[in-house]
Amino acid sequence: MSAQRGRVLVAMSGGVDSSVAALLLKEQGYEVIGAHMKLWDFVDVGGDIHRDGRCCTIDSITDCRFVCDAIDAPFYVLNLSAEFKETVIDNFVSEYRDGRTPNPCVRCNIDVKWDAFLDKATALGCDYIATGHYAIIEQNDEHRWVIRKGIDGTRDQSYVLWGLRQEALARTLMPLGSMTKKEVRALAEKYDLRTAAKPESREICFVADNDYRRFLSEFEAKRGRTFAPGPIVDPTGRVLGQHRGTAFYTIGQRKGLGIAHPTPLYVQEIDVSRNRVVVGCNDTLYHNTAEAENLNWLAFRAVEADFEAEVKIRYLHTPAPAIVRPLADNRVSIDFSDPQRAITPGQTVCFYDGNTLLGGGILSSQT
Repeated sequence: MSAQRGRVLVAMSGGVDSSVAALLLKEQGYEVIGAHMKLWDFVDVGGDIHRDGRCCTIDSITDCRFVCDAIDAPFYVLNLSAEFKETVIDNFVSEYRDGRTPNPCVRCNIDVKWDAFLDKATALGCDYIATGHYAIIEQNDEHRWVIRKGIDGTRDQSYVLWGLRQEALARTLMPLGSMTKKEVRALAEKYDLRTAAKPESREICFVADNDYRRFLSEFEAKRGRTFAPGPIVDPTGRVLGQHRGTAFYTIGQRKGLGIAHPTPLYVQEIDVSRNRVVVGCNDTLYHNTAEAENLNWLAFRAVEADFEAEVKIRYLHTPAPAIVRPLADNRVSIDFSDPQRAITPGQTVCFYDGNTLLGGGILSSQT
């Protein structure tokens, strides 16, 4: 079919979602170019370069090439590993060192997939980029580009897209937003795509065994750095045990504390300045208020007055009603109607009005 709707660079991971995204756009009349982003080097992150189901592996690149051959689309491998290490991996390590729990997928989307990748698309003469995310991009009544939740509630990925800018959204296509995962796999099977039955991964792509503690230890050891052990204390300061390094703990964690105690204990605070981890009971993990920083608004230019929203504080969290109040320096305070468990600095917070993503930011504190 001759292209009538423009040229699009499709970000292909080697999975079924991006494969079907490329197929659909080809059928819709776009001139499709497939591209796989090589985001990291095995020498830095470890793992088996030959037998590994994540992106950036030889198998994933091969799968992308087969799919592009099947739909008669050119295919490129783009080396973005330098950008990825600088903006995602280094940030991932430094955030844990600072006692925060980062979301590297969000950082990757903002700084790599919708920055460096968009630059590559422009260099190739592409009008658009496309991904296999389960989300919908539309314009609202104010002619601003907004993101709406994908119709498949079990796959909606709007949560990791809050950082995208208006200019990037205007050039982005997400053809899977109105489909379910079952429908996507069925379409892949119908066209006999190589990736039709390929299992998916929701884990951190550059952590081979999903053990981020192992990754942090090895990554820093290669650079001559270690993590200092210290005390695990209760809220009164009484020492209950020893931690291996504050970077290995996150708010709400119960397992791996190594403490014998008559009642379950959970991480309440990571006190980097005093190199200690504070633990307590589950009840004290609940908080009514939080603050967020580094905000990006999609549905409007800026927040000038208090507003109501449904607020999501982690990927699998059910959005909770809250009042959002603007603060100075691109920050907001969030007052929840009901206390929320384990509000974690460093994690993404998103603000919704029904299915519409209003914007998001990074949690900085809870009280």
